[in-house]
Amino acid sequence: MDKSKRGITRLVFSRIGIVTGLFLLQVFFLLFLFSAFENFLPQIWGGSIFLTATVVFYIVNCPMNSNSKITWLILILAFPVFGCLLFAYTKSDLGHRSLKERTEAVINNSPVKLEQEPNTLSNLEKLDKGIYNLARYIAKSTSYPVFCDTHVTYLESGEKKFEVLLKELEKAKEFIFLEYFIISEGKMWNDIYEILARKAKEGVEVRLMYDGTCEFKTVDSKFPKKLRRAGIQCKPFSPITPFVSTHYNYRDHRKIIVIDNKVAFTGGINLADEYINEKVRFGHWKDSAVMLKGKAVESFTLMFLQMWSLDGKEHNFDPYLKNSYPEKTGEGFVIPYGDCPTDGYKTGEHVYMDIINRATDYVHIMTPYLILDAEMENSIKFAAERGVDVSIIVPGIPDKKGAWALAKTHYSALISSGVNIYEYTPGFIHSKTFVSDSREAVVGTINLDYRSLYHHFECAAYFAFGESVMKVEEDFENTLKKCTKVTKESIKKEKLIIKIRGYILKVIAPLM
Repeated sequence: MDKSKRGITRLVFSRIGIVTGLFLLQVFFLLFLFSAFENFLPQIWGGSIFLTATVVFYIVNCPMNSNSKITWLILILAFPVFGCLLFAYTKSDLGHRSLKERTEAVINNSPVKLEQEPNTLSNLEKLDKGIYNLARYIAKSTSYPVFCDTHVTYLESGEKKFEVLLKELEKAKEFIFLEYFIISEGKMWNDIYEILARKAKEGVEVRLMYDGTCEFKTVDSKFPKKLRRAGIQCKPFSPITPFVSTHYNYRDHRKIIVIDNKVAFTGGINLADEYINEKVRFGHWKDSAVMLKGKAVESFTLMFLQMWSLDGKEHNFDPYLKNSYPEKTGEGFVIPYGDCPTDGYKTGEHVYMDIINRATDYVHIMTPYLILDAEMENSIKFAAERGVDVSIIVPGIPDKKGAWALAKTHYSALISSGVNIYEYTPGFIHSKTFVSDSREAVVGTINLDYRSLYHHFECAAYFAFGESVMKVEEDFENTLKKCTKVTKESIKKEKLIIKIRGYILKVIAPLM
């Protein structure tokens, strides 16, 4: 499929395409009603009012994010028929139900459960009750335990991760698992593919899982066949098909590599040349990742196997989780965790908010998108108001102008509460990092936007009381030197068109 056809198909089956289609359907529906039922217009009008009032009453009383409620109310009151149809389509969420049933089946029927080592948890409780409580929450919401025998290496750039990754791939003896949101052919992918194909010939089991949107954006239709011919097992997550379904709303945004259940990588870096600055798109691309070595790698191995098994074809995880580790391979505590949009928990957002709420000295954040719901914005503002140094680095050159304009709508309120916002002058920030009080940090795939916090499959590594925490802080401070601080004066000088675009998009932000 050529690029023009892929672009048209992607537009038609995107959320914008569906919304536009429903809007046009409403127009034709109303014209039909006016022409065919002209004598019954009072009854039709009354029915429309009753339907709108019923839906509004339902929205006001249902458990839903407050920002989402406001968005739906505005949409339904402005376009009653269109709004009610779209709400019914979204609320029915047949795709969500199907995906939820499959994820629950995989997790609940998983042949392997990672057990929590009791001494690790009790030692953490003695050291820090707040982090202990967070570990218990993550265990409850995701079933992933806390480890104390894993070495964490923070990788402060895509170039550094790429260099280290190639060396680790060469050491693979048993299996290599890869799960990525974006794969694009170029130097990065070609160098990795050469090793994967060679390892597959040597008898190493190689599996690659990528998000189905890649087939419309970055790889052609022959990509899976090429990999399978090289002996690489390949599977797209939720491939796009010409059927309207809310299933497509849930994407696999994770970036995971596991090697022999001994080494794991995660972070913001996809398999494409812009992530290692071989290709310039938005100035300099700043990203980050972590490498884990030790027992905590088991969590990422299991995470991958569960996603791979959503089609119900994988049943035996044991061969991939058998390893012996030295009693002590690292310092501090590590919790790898996943975030699933169908489990009823908002693990990614809650971990971030817990770090913010417990901070006493500082919280330093790097994020490509700053599209906050009311709960997250209030946590950030309150932390700053009680004297915590809350500093956030965002892109100076955006990849999405709409998201950039939307982020700027939060600046004034955050700065007024004492939050420091910095724009990365050389280009684009794609790192997703939190670090607080020289004590705890998170590096992963989770952005501060609605898609990451509500709709995507995500993952991250939380770590505390280790040297790697200070490496994240050191990277933040070094990056800060290349940033420009946002001030009230600079906000006033912002172009009017950007402000207007941001405020319009803010109304529909939860639907983006």
